[in-house]
Amino acid sequence: MRGRLALLAAVTAFLATATAPAYASVQPGVTYSGEGTFYGATGVGNCLYDATGDIAVAALNHTDYDNARMCGAHIRVRGPRGEITVKIVDRCPECRPGDVDLGRQAFARIADPVAGRVPITWTLVSPDISGPVAYRYKEGSSPWWCGIQVRDHRNPVATLEVRTGTTWHRLPRQEYNYFVSADGTGCGSAIRVTDIHGQTLTDTGITVTPNVDQPGRAQFGKR
Repeated sequence: MRGRLALLAAVTAFLATATAPAYASVQPGVTYSGEGTFYGATGVGNCLYDATGDIAVAALNHTDYDNARMCGAHIRVRGPRGEITVKIVDRCPECRPGDVDLGRQAFARIADPVAGRVPITWTLVSPDISGPVAYRYKEGSSPWWCGIQVRDHRNPVATLEVRTGTTWHRLPRQEYNYFVSADGTGCGSAIRVTDIHGQTLTDTGITVTPNVDQPGRAQFGKR
């Protein structure tokens, strides 16, 4: 009897793991705490986005960065002086869980830069964004190997799938924020992306044209 109960428990645990979505560790509605610091952010970083004039950018600690799942996410950071919503564009390898390394000007919105390091709290937010999500094929992409990046998304992207025939294939995400098809499966085919809330967008006509942002047809809903 005990053996059968143990087997049932093992099967239940396996099924729960097999069916659970690969969502980011950072969850909506949860307040995180840590320390805020600043660096000379330009928008370029581990997420492989382009340089930007927007000051509201930041790097997230390695743990919460979660293998690039928080790339492009927006978080509202609160410090001693005030708060600001920033976009995650980079990873801070030396930061502890909960820490956020903000751009210099963004940090000045929440604390006196002279302090250098301050206690903060932050939450994931679903901001107002105009326009649809966009896709970029990585440099070197072809019908035999490709990397696909999702851009301009309102909510963190949980999964990306490509279609071959009637089958959808989930591509693994790399720490540099591209979903990679190592053997060319689905390169240039329909793309389906799902955010951490379970919302799904499907786009066709996204060609294997490296280093070009190609707009999709819709945006994730605000949550």
